[in-house]
Amino acid sequence: MDKKIILIGKTGSGKTTLIQRIEALDMTYRKTQTIQNYLNFIDTPGEYLENRSYYKALIVTAAAADVIGLVQDCSSQEVWLPPMFSSAFSKETIGIITKTDLARGEEELERARKALERSGATRFFYVSAAENAGFGELTAYIRG
Repeated sequence: MDKKIILIGKTGSGKTTLIQRIEALDMTYRKTQTIQNYLNFIDTPGEYLENRSYYKALIVTAAAADVIGLVQDCSSQEVWLPPMFSSAFSKETIGIITKTDLARGEEELERARKALERSGATRFFYVSAAENAGFGELTAYIRG
């Protein structure tokens, strides 16, 4: 049975692009303005993470998901995910490190992983839409 994953991450972290790649949709830039439902994903606007007053919307929306997917762009120095953010949800939490093709070294990948780990993620996936890399493992996880 496929898993439904809610994606939570800052604006521009690659949530929508990740969905477009896995669900074989047209790869076009679209700023997510509202919560969007897809076959295996719930896409949330980055502003819902960036403004604490929207945390309630994330928590309520997560009830429709099987898994919490925290997303961190490895090329960004900004981390908006609070420590132990996953404790707000009573579901498995995974970390998805995006834009791995932009990493200037292993330390950027490790920094992103540690940020996701501090937020409560327990399993990690590394993906690059530009290189179409890492999606097989994430897709297998969804299908498993």
